Amino acid sequence: MSEPDTTPTGTLRTPIVAVLGHVDHGKTSLLDTIRGSAVSEGEAGAITQHIGATAVPLETISGMAGSLVDPDDFDLPGLLFIDTPGHHSFSTLRSRGGALADIAILVVDVNDGFQPQTIEAIDILKRTGTPFVVAANKIDTTPGWNPQENTPIQQSYEAQSSRARSMLDENLYEIIGDLSDNGFSADLYWRVQNFQKNVGVVPASAMTGEGVPDLLAVLMGLSQRYMKDEMQIDVAGPGAGTVLEVKEERGFGTTLDVVLYDGTVREGETVVVGGKSDPIVTEVRALLRPRPNAEIRTEKRFERVDAVTAASGVKIAAPDLEDAMAGAPVRVVRDRPVDEVVAEVERELAEIEVETSEEGVVVKADTLGSLEAMANALDEAEVPILRAEVGDVAPRDVAVASTAKEPKHAVILAFNVDVLKNAAEELETSDVRLFDDDVIYQLVEEYEAYVDEMERAQQETILDKIVRPCRFRVLEDHVFRQSNPAVVGVEVMSGTLKNNQYVVKWDGNETTRVGQLNGIQEQGDDVSEARAGTRVSVAIDGPTVGRQIDEGDELWIDLPEKHAKILEQELSSEIPADELEALQSYLDKHRRRDPFWGK
Repeated sequence: MSEPDTTPTGTLRTPIVAVLGHVDHGKTSLLDTIRGSAVSEGEAGAITQHIGATAVPLETISGMAGSLVDPDDFDLPGLLFIDTPGHHSFSTLRSRGGALADIAILVVDVNDGFQPQTIEAIDILKRTGTPFVVAANKIDTTPGWNPQENTPIQQSYEAQSSRARSMLDENLYEIIGDLSDNGFSADLYWRVQNFQKNVGVVPASAMTGEGVPDLLAVLMGLSQRYMKDEMQIDVAGPGAGTVLEVKEERGFGTTLDVVLYDGTVREGETVVVGGKSDPIVTEVRALLRPRPNAEIRTEKRFERVDAVTAASGVKIAAPDLEDAMAGAPVRVVRDRPVDEVVAEVERELAEIEVETSEEGVVVKADTLGSLEAMANALDEAEVPILRAEVGDVAPRDVAVASTAKEPKHAVILAFNVDVLKNAAEELETSDVRLFDDDVIYQLVEEYEAYVDEMERAQQETILDKIVRPCRFRVLEDHVFRQSNPAVVGVEVMSGTLKNNQYVVKWDGNETTRVGQLNGIQEQGDDVSEARAGTRVSVAIDGPTVGRQIDEGDELWIDLPEKHAKILEQELSSEIPADELEALQSYLDKHRRRDPFWGK
């Protein structure tokens, strides 16, 4: 067993750095560059690969950043970069109610600017109040760029042609404008006086290493200046961390990838972990770290350590972890009563409880944090949630969704999770609709568009079945037949005249039914309906012209009270203005007699 990794760091822990940004904007390459430059600094031990994280010590940062970072100015031990895939799984992971990251890098492709996931990442940073810097990546793709490997950006910028510089400037100002549109005052980092009020933008290239020294210098400077107090922890205290991932590991069973942000965890200690139903109390069987690159053998990918101190990433092997959840808290019990620690974990989980209703949609997400972010987004969109859980889409989710009373709720919204094979089979045969996406607001938008479409279709069906209001006038000198049926020319004044409807005539505030429409002809052709402004001949069963109806009479379609109510209360936005006018006039006449008619 290797030595415990408890290097004395005074009591200041390493700040935890998250790297967020849109797909393909270079998050991973940037991390690789930071790691790679660290390794190429000549020290194999210059960086430590943790589980789910990479620790870069101060000396290495200073070596990479050159004159930009003087180690004597800092008493923080370095930086711990979190390697989680995708900002969502990460940035809503928490540590005691705050975001797990102390600071973040938002990576934006300088040519592409802000994209959907960039905006989503910004929203999360805003919501969690996490300070961040922007890495304007891929500057080396600027036409005519003359790369200066691994140099600070201002030095590299000076070496460029004025054409390349002005093209880059234009792109950078666009990013600064996008930040401003999203509520952040920003500028190129060397112009920023107060980083608490302004966001620093660092032009960089993950490919050539240009600007990477600046990025490290800004991160160190920000952490040292504004976070020193938060970094003061009791290194020897009981460990506290957050689960990044729950994974099966050959030879160890279910394990947890954890980022420890406080205290120490030792092999053999009792820990409490947030689980799907109740907190799990278990004992640490092994603490595992990846072996240094030089020694990786497939069967021995990990080495065991006796203890791990914050801040660091570690894999914990222990019994009974099957129900542990990504995003859940991990607490070392040590010399406290177990019940107290269980209650603490329950409290923290309760903060992330999603409010559910009797009726609503089923939500699945990859971590507790993203589940919470989904719930917030759905709450804003006023979409009720019936059940919300962490994990892949399983057959019982399909079963639960299929019990929805309203078709629009028979859906599963799946964020960044897989669909189990047997669930996919059930989805094919059920009426449940699955929406999946890895951008939260796009997922919500897709669902809203689906509901709009469904409601529009339902309203069209209702409109088809409902009697529509119509006022029309018998034209003078247009009586073609007096009775059986009466055939007359009419002008449609407002509304829609449809065949097979009953016709009434107003007498004061009362209606008298005069007959039923039995045919509409427009210029000799049979039609099923006629709109306002048209003249048509109609056949009416029942009346005789000269007795029940006469030339010049104003006639109406007989509107059942129930239909009038639906039209006024639910469909008024769906019918044309003239039809609405006919409806209003019809209701007004009835309401003079009975104020509550059609209400």
